[in-house]
Amino acid sequence: MPSEIRYTLIIPCYNEAETIPHLREALRPVIEQLKSDGGVEVLFVDDGSTDGTGDLLRAIFAGWPFVRILSHPHNRGLGAALRTGFQAARGEIVITTDSDGTYPFEETLTLLRHLRENVDLVTASPYAPGGGIEGVPPWRQLFSFGASFLYRLILHSPVRTYTALFRAYRRRVLEAISIESDGYVAVAEIMAKAIRRGFRVAEYPTTLRVRRFGRSKMKILRTILAHLRLMAHLIFPVRAAPSLPTGPLQMADKESGGLR
Repeated sequence: MPSEIRYTLIIPCYNEAETIPHLREALRPVIEQLKSDGGVEVLFVDDGSTDGTGDLLRAIFAGWPFVRILSHPHNRGLGAALRTGFQAARGEIVITTDSDGTYPFEETLTLLRHLRENVDLVTASPYAPGGGIEGVPPWRQLFSFGASFLYRLILHSPVRTYTALFRAYRRRVLEAISIESDGYVAVAEIMAKAIRRGFRVAEYPTTLRVRRFGRSKMKILRTILAHLRLMAHLIFPVRAAPSLPTGPLQMADKESGGLR
């Protein structure tokens, strides 16, 4: 049975108490426009926050029936938060974005316009022609650009950006791939596996900005090592026995008896 929800917006959160009070008004116009184009749900994934993020989310969004708050008892990482969100998603189009304003919520509709009929996945891309970077520390620029450049070489792909969380997926992409990483590298893992599976990727040129609120939780050395491990796996893949696809949305369907 087809889902009545067209869009699922997933927003992972970890110790974002400074950010949460600003989200309601930032999200409101985006949600209203998405609702006019079909059903919409918003999934916040509180990844074991210790600063009251979960309580703030429940208080601020108490009157929004299309908002669900999913919680981890302890911090597991961005990849784990995405898996939780994907498993709960009911929309045919799944959007992921940061809670900190790295990419403005109001750009969501522009992002979706790039998800044309012949596109399976669209990613925000500061490195595509027309994109840019503002106020981002040099070390983060070097890390982001360097990682994306190496993935592009390894995958022989024209895609320029691999580390942006701000994306829109057709449901079939997430049904077809499994996500193994728990940390920030999961964002690149999803893109790499989508490309390897032959899904069609488009880039939305936009500007990468420094977060508007709070501070980054990224452990830079740990994240670099995780990217190097993923790159090594992409260059020297380990052969496994054939199995049925076990993407997070299919796993959710099995556990729930079918979400769609």
